[in-house]
Amino acid sequence: MIISSRRLVLSASLLALIAGSPAHAEEAESAAAAADAGVDAGTIIVTGTRATGITAADSPAPVQIVGSEQLSRIGQPNLNQALNQLVPSFTAQAFGGDASNLTLTAKLRGLSPNHALVLLDGKRRHPSANLHVTAGPFQGASAPDLDLINPAAIERIEVLTDGAAAQYGSDAIAGVINLILKKDSSGGSLAITAGKHYETGGETIATTGRLALPLGENGFVNATVSYRFHDTTRLGDGDRRVVDINGNLLPGVSLAGYPLTGAANFPKVNPIFSDAKSHLTTALVNAGYDFGGVELYANGTFARRVATANEQYRGPLVVLRPNDGRPIQAGAVVVGSNVYAFPYGFVPLLKATEEDWAVSGGVRGETDGWRWDLSATFGRDRVSLATIDSANFSLFQDFGYTPRDFQDGGFIGSQLTFNLDVAKEFDLGLSKPVNLAFGLERRRDTYTIFAGDPESYYRTGAQSFPGFQPSSAGQSKRKSWAGYLDLTVHPVEAWSVSLAGRYEDYTDIGDTAIGKITTRYDFSDGFALRGTASTGFRAPSLGESAYRAISVSPTSETVQVAANSRAAALLGYSALKPEKSTNFSLGLVARPLPGVTVTLDVYQIKVRDRIASTGTINGLRNFAVVNQAVLDAIASTGREYDKTVPQVGVSTFTNAFDTRTRGVDLVVATTTEASFGKIDWSLNATYGQTKVTGTKLPATAFTPTARSYIEKAAPRYKVGLNALLTSGNFTFSLRETLYGSAYALLSPDGAAFYEGRIGGAAITDVEAAYRPVEWLEFAIGANNLFDKRPPDIPAVPGSAATNPVYINGAQVHNAPLNYAAYGINGGYYYGRVSVKF
Repeated sequence: MIISSRRLVLSASLLALIAGSPAHAEEAESAAAAADAGVDAGTIIVTGTRATGITAADSPAPVQIVGSEQLSRIGQPNLNQALNQLVPSFTAQAFGGDASNLTLTAKLRGLSPNHALVLLDGKRRHPSANLHVTAGPFQGASAPDLDLINPAAIERIEVLTDGAAAQYGSDAIAGVINLILKKDSSGGSLAITAGKHYETGGETIATTGRLALPLGENGFVNATVSYRFHDTTRLGDGDRRVVDINGNLLPGVSLAGYPLTGAANFPKVNPIFSDAKSHLTTALVNAGYDFGGVELYANGTFARRVATANEQYRGPLVVLRPNDGRPIQAGAVVVGSNVYAFPYGFVPLLKATEEDWAVSGGVRGETDGWRWDLSATFGRDRVSLATIDSANFSLFQDFGYTPRDFQDGGFIGSQLTFNLDVAKEFDLGLSKPVNLAFGLERRRDTYTIFAGDPESYYRTGAQSFPGFQPSSAGQSKRKSWAGYLDLTVHPVEAWSVSLAGRYEDYTDIGDTAIGKITTRYDFSDGFALRGTASTGFRAPSLGESAYRAISVSPTSETVQVAANSRAAALLGYSALKPEKSTNFSLGLVARPLPGVTVTLDVYQIKVRDRIASTGTINGLRNFAVVNQAVLDAIASTGREYDKTVPQVGVSTFTNAFDTRTRGVDLVVATTTEASFGKIDWSLNATYGQTKVTGTKLPATAFTPTARSYIEKAAPRYKVGLNALLTSGNFTFSLRETLYGSAYALLSPDGAAFYEGRIGGAAITDVEAAYRPVEWLEFAIGANNLFDKRPPDIPAVPGSAATNPVYINGAQVHNAPLNYAAYGINGGYYYGRVSVKF
């Protein structure tokens, strides 16, 4: 019945799109290209071009615009989630393991999150210090954290889905996401949003306030502050280490007088599959003053996040009683010669305290026709990690005590950028003036790992996340400079050609030169062809080069060694080098009817020497040595591996493989006028496929699972139909998103692999809002209205469906496939009250 309802919604929506009466625009250039976004094709864009006065409809490269009105109607005030729902080629991370779950990220066009450049009002945004190390589709990510920018501060977002490294520098292989801030000089707003998931919890409450004031006669100040609390979700069923399929306590898992039925949430004792609990506070100030020909501008952001993520359940921690007369820690349970620090077992928590701030400012103006902009931007992100409600097994065994909370150390990343941009138009007798632009950039990056308390890393370290040792601590630095040249000409009225070239030089990886050509030909007011060809590159992040840490589960330990370390060299891996890309795209822009705009773009992106983790290279399997070089590499780091777990290995980042991504993007938009009001429509669709075309890793390091994360773990297609009905004081929005199927090859033992498939899904989002007076609005809505969830991880082939499923060696039941593009938590309903003044 639900499936039928969804089909009816889609069918009715498409019928209205085809048969509705389009509104006539006064000019073809102002046809609605993104009406649901609250902007249209006549909007002047600043992304993807150095020329002035270019509209979205006239852009030679595909630029999708998401407006403030559209952002305001997303139930969860989270910029990652907003773009995931509104931009087809954008995929947000739904779940991460360990520290990755504390700062979720996203990617563009199916590539790595590191392949999309994020700009804030046209200036490069600093990356997150929290490198995603856990295996999965988002491994290696250290992209800027979009969640730290509140959507209420944004006027519009320009998403350039085209390779643009030659224009903007490193990272822009898949495209550019430019967040354009509001610049009002009066007014303000206050909004309160509350909601939760239908069945899995995750209560959320968010408050946002914004105030705009004049600054003198020709200036403005905008301030936006927000607070958001999101509680943990909980998925999964009875843990097979404590109960059987019928929920009966298994024999041999209870202590005398301490049955495991006393464990928290018994028998669902393993809460690893859950959102992190988080408290997020953000502030953003944007200001400017026009002196007449010269403008001063500045913005600053601050964010503080405190988040805790559930780790794997551990059984009772048992050691032998110390025999030298040392006291046993209070609260321990003594049974014979054994000592139990946690008689019911325990679930460690990984806690992150993150403080992120940035400031950007400059002066721009025009002198004798020369437009110039001189700016400086600095950003810093600090993440402190702690392991809570855990224990250090070795410390307890050697000294008879262990703390329960550990300070693990953390990371600090910073970026300082100076930019000079100059442009001028010259009349050379062509159909339009020639636009010449050039500029310089100077950048300094740092990445620091700081050590934890000694108790956190003593011998085997704190359970679930050992602290960083002094040998892992240190700072990496890099300086770079770049120069670019950009030229746009119109040989004839209907034809534009843009050429861009860029040279960059880094102190640690050398130099590179890249280029881009973009062209567009308008055959008429209603039809144009456009295309680009470019080369690009991405410098390895300092985190990818220098990160080193320990990852442990109840049955395994993996040591991440730095790519530029002696340990990596012992395993045959060298220092990282840049990724390089070749991009091609061809598209059309059509206006088949007045008020209707259609864009269709096909593309191919080849990336060479893509950086990825090797995956776990085992040195110990089932307590037997299978690779002594791995154990030697671990020893070279000064670390003693955990001899109580059967699996011990290492991993490192390396230039692992080459890929080819091919796809197509479609955008259709219009507005329907009716007696009861108007409906703004947009249909967005994307299809893409990534193939690994060559690998530099042995089969033992580049497993079928790792390959499937690159090629299969994201849906090949995503189609979104958006409709916004406005009738008097009432608005109703509908988003219907269709996801294709996806899968990854999973393995309980690293030897046999089986397919974990997520079938296609239709996700419905709705919101109804009513404004009784101009300054007050009430809204209720639901994301994933019909509570669609991904299937559970399948049982091991050849066994009964009721048998245990293994996740990192821990036996669980009903664990969801966590790479679903639409998340693992199911439906979410919410309410919002907003006031404007």
